Amino acid sequence: MELFSFFNNQNTRLTQKLYKKMKTSIKLLLVVAAGLLFSQVSKAQTAELQVIHNCPDPAADSVDVYVNGMLTLDNFAFRTATSFLSLPAGVDINIGIAPKSSASFSDTLVSYTVNLVDGQKYVAIASGVLNPAGFASNPDAINTGFTLLLKDNIRTAAGSGTDVDFIVLHGATDAPTVDVIPQSSATPLVNDAAYSDITSYLSVPAASYILNVTPGNDNSTVVASYVADLSALGGGAAVVFASGFLDPLMNQNGPAFGLYAALPNGAVVAFPAATTARLQVIHNAADPAAAVVDIYLNGTLLLPDFAFRTATSFIDAPAGTLLNIGVAPGNSTSVGDTLKNFEVTLQAGQSYVAVANGNVGTGFASNPDGRSTAFTLFVKNTVRESGTSGSNVDFFALHGATDAPTVDVIPQSSVAPLVNDAAYGDITSYLSVPAASYILNVTPGNDNSTVVASYLADLSTLGGGAAVVFASGYLDPLANNNGPAFGLYAALPNGAVVAFPAATTARLQVIHNAADPAAALVDIYVNGNLLIPDLAFRAATSFIDAPAGTLLNIGVAPGNSTSVLDTLKNFEVTLQAGQSYVAIANGVIGTGFAPNPDGRSTAFTLFVKSGVREAAADNSTVDFFAVHGATDAPTVDVIARGVATLVDDAAYGDLTGYISVPPSVYTLDVTPGANNSVIVATFSANLSTLGGGAAVVFASGFLDPTMNNNGEAFGLFAALPNGTVVPFSNTTGIEETIDFSGGLFPNPVADVLNISMRSNTTDAVIVTITDVTGRIVVQRSKTFAAGEILSMDLNDLMEGVYSCTLSSGSSKVSKSFLVIR
Repeated sequence: MELFSFFNNQNTRLTQKLYKKMKTSIKLLLVVAAGLLFSQVSKAQTAELQVIHNCPDPAADSVDVYVNGMLTLDNFAFRTATSFLSLPAGVDINIGIAPKSSASFSDTLVSYTVNLVDGQKYVAIASGVLNPAGFASNPDAINTGFTLLLKDNIRTAAGSGTDVDFIVLHGATDAPTVDVIPQSSATPLVNDAAYSDITSYLSVPAASYILNVTPGNDNSTVVASYVADLSALGGGAAVVFASGFLDPLMNQNGPAFGLYAALPNGAVVAFPAATTARLQVIHNAADPAAAVVDIYLNGTLLLPDFAFRTATSFIDAPAGTLLNIGVAPGNSTSVGDTLKNFEVTLQAGQSYVAVANGNVGTGFASNPDGRSTAFTLFVKNTVRESGTSGSNVDFFALHGATDAPTVDVIPQSSVAPLVNDAAYGDITSYLSVPAASYILNVTPGNDNSTVVASYLADLSTLGGGAAVVFASGYLDPLANNNGPAFGLYAALPNGAVVAFPAATTARLQVIHNAADPAAALVDIYVNGNLLIPDLAFRAATSFIDAPAGTLLNIGVAPGNSTSVLDTLKNFEVTLQAGQSYVAIANGVIGTGFAPNPDGRSTAFTLFVKSGVREAAADNSTVDFFAVHGATDAPTVDVIARGVATLVDDAAYGDLTGYISVPPSVYTLDVTPGANNSVIVATFSANLSTLGGGAAVVFASGFLDPTMNNNGEAFGLFAALPNGTVVPFSNTTGIEETIDFSGGLFPNPVADVLNISMRSNTTDAVIVTITDVTGRIVVQRSKTFAAGEILSMDLNDLMEGVYSCTLSSGSSKVSKSFLVIR
């Protein structure tokens, strides 16, 4: 207690000077202070505190720290830290900061009162500058005045013995919002941190990292790079803090910016500035004379016998200095044999890919876009060695085929190019796609309907990885000294080069829309093998992989057939690799069916459409094409009521181009092509849930089943890529008070048309016959008796398509018929 009274009551400068001369460690002083404070509380409550000095103000390069008026840390230096020490909890503690020459607590510049929680661990970080007016202001307008940043829930060990756990403080007053990104990655460890921000805990494997500091809104610009060797800290924890000034000249020549780590024992470790960059080299020069080359770096042989279409793994290369990269023939004897030299300077902390490309000699085809094909080095920076997501693959693409024109690269069944309008030498930005298998179609940039070549890109095992995809070789080897043929390849970060093989399959969906009752169920054979058994009318398959580049015999047999010998009809088709097709079985097989009003053949056939989509161009639309598949229906329009004409003048067998509409519910009016005022039928099409999807909309069945062996009635349907067929609701009748089930007969008619109807109303029924222009040619009022047949003499009408409408009150029902003589 005498010692306590001595320290608690002395106020003279002499006593303070004597105390400063005590040759005890900072840790001992804090222990004494903690013991003194602890003796003033009734309960043994303690907390642990680590103090870090990160105030870069030159006037505060060292400070004195007072605790409850007592000098506790004498000459506490910038970028040093205490270990974790015990302090009383549950009481107010006053912490004062004074200049290093202070004589007493009265010299303190600032003071703070803290109250610590029992059993908790804290870190207190002195930050900011004493007089902000004399320093550069913060770019984010954050106050940079001297302060004490207190963070709780601090760890002294990692959660795993193989990891390092740490928090990060942005402690540089003149630095903007930044990200901290491990080299070769696109995923920040620290994201959008402004001055004074402290992150939550991060856990990383104990290893050595290069950490790039970038502006928060521009990860391609590296402000500074540091080597953070955490390999010896497995199971440990740390406080990583940005420290100093980005521009010392504007900040009283204070200490320069750097990254540091304070360990639990008080050691502060500086992360040195990185002096290397990461580099991968790819040989893609297809000139046969450069099939194997030697690569020299600053006169020293770096890569002997480097073969065409091979790559190095990523290596550490000198940064910040001029590098001379020389390319010589394979088995060269010295740097004097180099064919060409390139000078580059790499930035520390950056990652690069350098691709040797072009032709060395003569006798090669010129580039169709006029690009130079001379031997060169294509260099890309800000390269990734891993993906941004564990489920995706990140890659950029290089057009490296000298004789190839501007191209697009489009995934099969899509209309959105992965690579758009790339000419020779172009390098794309990074693309991220789910780790899966793709068929990639290469098309001219201005004509996506012409597939130049198709390749199978199996990325299914590369989730979380990165790659360089490059077009390589010649489209026409004969015109290029018999050099290697065109192909697509991917270089992985470990140096493996994977060839994308040429695609050997196409995508195919089959829809059964042949309304002949005799073909209600069919078996589909391909080259004699049963492919699809018992495919029902108005059913569809999902898209399947089918052989491409070879003649296919598609046979259609009755359901439950016993062999290919039972086929009713055979069709020969050749599918193009990488393309997507829909094949629609349509028409009638037997006799007794109404002829087509436009004279089109209604014989059983296969309508085939290429360039088909399995998804929409974007998620905001539904993409579909339409098929007029009703054999006895005339040329029609399909109008989305209040929106637009979706299908114009489509006759039986016509397939439209693709139509894109927003996902919604549409009312579709089917009208004669020559007269949109006459509505033949109306349907409700609910496309509201199909955003981003694609479909095949097809007209199906017969307008007059009684004239077509009582086949299925006319309707509109949509086949989805997964094989689901969705009917569109027929809303032609306003109310179901008129029963027109008896129909019109005969149809086609030569002279007398019979109308059979049962009415549920005693009101008169108006019978109106209009031609294709909508002109009323016959109209009659009739009160029908149940089952009564009305006969109408049509001898005065010319041949053509007519519509018969029965209306009573608010009810209206229409059917079309054909006059033929």
